[in-house]
Amino acid sequence: MRERGWGRVITIGGGLASQPLNAHPQYNATLAARHNLAVSLARELKGTGVTSNIVSPGAILVEATKDLVTSIGPARGWGRTWDEIQPNAVQALIPNDQERFGEPDEIAAAVAYLCDYAQYIGGVTIRVDGGLTRSAF
Repeated sequence: MRERGWGRVITIGGGLASQPLNAHPQYNATLAARHNLAVSLARELKGTGVTSNIVSPGAILVEATKDLVTSIGPARGWGRTWDEIQPNAVQALIPNDQERFGEPDEIAAAVAYLCDYAQYIGGVTIRVDGGLTRSAF
């Protein structure tokens, strides 16, 4: 990429890098390290035409997430159908400004943006978490 004078390094990170929970500290720490590595790489690549950035997903609705939430929902009083369970699960687990889980295509769109339109963006984290992360920085 350096030799060509163009390239994109996009790291998939996560909000737990900046707002870690008490559970799984090793996972939180590795996310923070990934974010730090991407920013350090951006500095290393200055002037080369290669950028390095982070896409930081929130809770994304994939089949495993839906299966988990559906299996625990009734016992937690969230309802019995997906339409009942989803809003209650979001409120209980991942309260965010969009009041829903994210979709895989929304992560892909952020990655595509960084690949195609972001020549002047380097060393940043783009949060795709519905507003879950409560920080301006």
